Amino acid sequence: MTRVIRFHEYGEPDVLRIDDVEVSQPSADEIQIAVRAIGLNRAEVMFRRHAYLQEAVFPSTLGYEAAGTVRAFGAGVGGFAEGDAVSVIPTLDMARWGTYGEVVNIPARHVVKHPENLSFEQAAASWMQYVTAWGALIEQARLSTKDFVVVSAASSSVGIAAFQIARSVGATVIATTRTSAKAEALRDAGAHHVIATAEEDLPARVMEITEGKGARVVFDPIGGPAIAQLADCMSVGGILLEYGALSADEGPFPQFAVLGKSLTLKGYLYTEIVSDNAILDRAKAFINDGLRSGALDPLIARTFAFEQIQEATRFLESNEQIGKIVVTL
Repeated sequence: MTRVIRFHEYGEPDVLRIDDVEVSQPSADEIQIAVRAIGLNRAEVMFRRHAYLQEAVFPSTLGYEAAGTVRAFGAGVGGFAEGDAVSVIPTLDMARWGTYGEVVNIPARHVVKHPENLSFEQAAASWMQYVTAWGALIEQARLSTKDFVVVSAASSSVGIAAFQIARSVGATVIATTRTSAKAEALRDAGAHHVIATAEEDLPARVMEITEGKGARVVFDPIGGPAIAQLADCMSVGGILLEYGALSADEGPFPQFAVLGKSLTLKGYLYTEIVSDNAILDRAKAFINDGLRSGALDPLIARTFAFEQIQEATRFLESNEQIGKIVVTL
């Protein structure tokens, strides 16, 4: 029997339970991993609250990220050996391939032998944030030297990953956060400039920083009324990549900015990257190279023990952290 974290009904963190279950042998295209660390994500909170893209079938597993060692693999799997240190690129279905457990089965295409310089905690904190940020900034926006990029909700793990990826190609990062309380920590994490949106005029500050040109790329998980303000910050021909909907309100369509500057507003999903083998291979290569060189360095806000999953999830939901929350086994 193996300990697995599941929930038997939708609700707050107290619905998370540690159950003893029998984990099946891996199928022909799967790898079985003895988990050493688990990375937490807001998508898992949304899934547990019944606010995500898929329905749970109870009792439901959950979780997108983990790192550990190869325990077994299916007949069709090559390139891995028992005992290899590996980490998980989030799958397309956390209910089927949940990572919150001592032993998990994951499709082989979502398993990576990460660089030896990474701890299991760092490896578990890497793939969701870096694949998400890489896909938007590099694969879609083609971010490069001389570009300015606005990263909103910047203290999230994806926000910090976006800093590092942008800097790795020579771009200038403008981070936004609600108040100045996190400004120094965000600069320490790699932002060139930090704007507190509740205290400063966002478009005016961006124009000041960019010498009147505006930012070509905006990377935003909030949406709502803020989109119009972000559009005012952009340069001619800019692209705004919307990868979340943290705002519960719908905002007006910024038609004058879109028309006047020939802007592209694009909804962006992580699944666009992991559904395409060629793009996923490019992501793996870029991210592993960055992790190996240190250009990409996962920032861990805090670690918790497996038995503290409810406490760890409450901390995630508090929005107090800067960086990733990791659960260890």
